[in-house]
Amino acid sequence: MHFRKYDGLGNDYIVIDPSDFAFEPTPAAVRAVCDRHRGIGSDGILLGPLGGGGPDLRIFNPDGSEAAKSGNGLRIFSWYLYERGFSAGSEFSLLTKGGRVTASIVDAEAKLVRIDMGPPDFQAASVPVLARESELVDHAAEFGGHRCRITCLSMGNPHCVVLGLGSSEDVAREVGPLIERSAMFPDRVNVQFLEVLGPSGIRISIWERGAGYTLASGSSSCAAAAAARRLGLVGDDVTVRMPGGCLEIRFSGGTVLMTGPVEKTFEGNFSGDLLARLNPGTAAHDLPLPDPSGGKQ
Repeated sequence: MHFRKYDGLGNDYIVIDPSDFAFEPTPAAVRAVCDRHRGIGSDGILLGPLGGGGPDLRIFNPDGSEAAKSGNGLRIFSWYLYERGFSAGSEFSLLTKGGRVTASIVDAEAKLVRIDMGPPDFQAASVPVLARESELVDHAAEFGGHRCRITCLSMGNPHCVVLGLGSSEDVAREVGPLIERSAMFPDRVNVQFLEVLGPSGIRISIWERGAGYTLASGSSSCAAAAAARRLGLVGDDVTVRMPGGCLEIRFSGGTVLMTGPVEKTFEGNFSGDLLARLNPGTAAHDLPLPDPSGGKQ
């Protein structure tokens, strides 16, 4: 197979294994594959497992930019490694550009995966966010006339958690891009619109850097729960509700544990026409197509 596609609560990723297919992740090629009308369509590409002493996994957004970390992406990729027998057992570590994480297959039958996402970092320089203060926690802000309170943190990637605007899809689509590209955030930022349901539950809508409105996000769930906990609004165990479904977040020993399901939706091969677009200047008929028999005679 050239690729496999998985879903994590409505957040879908394409896994491309370099041992199956030599994919060159140029921004144009990533955009072509992720295009939902003219490509395969996805919220991103997971490229790995990789060797050479660098990250085990590279993560690409649908706009062609590279992400440092993705909670849903890590759950999906962890299940992929386990499913194909690439992991030594049900618990193993992975290195991303956003740091090392530990993955655990909690329930193989239910495809339930837990990721230790590491500690939340509220230092402004770590996000980064341009501010006089060393931290922006419950900070009054205004974006496009919308007054709110924001808490900024890093989970290995940048997040801005917003209180005071509700958690609707409409507000995420309207205000999310204003915050993502605000001059406050030199590297752009993932945005979560937070509504607290109680001491053990929150609801969020998500505007993702490089992807836009998203049904679910693992790192966003961790960031929103960490912000709510820092503000004293929730405890150590939090259910995060999103349009795509729920993730369970637990704070333990200073780190954030995220647990949720994975589902493989399909697998397949790139067509000659799409391969030609991924390799400009090469005619489709010059590119080898996969053996439809799968190598079996």
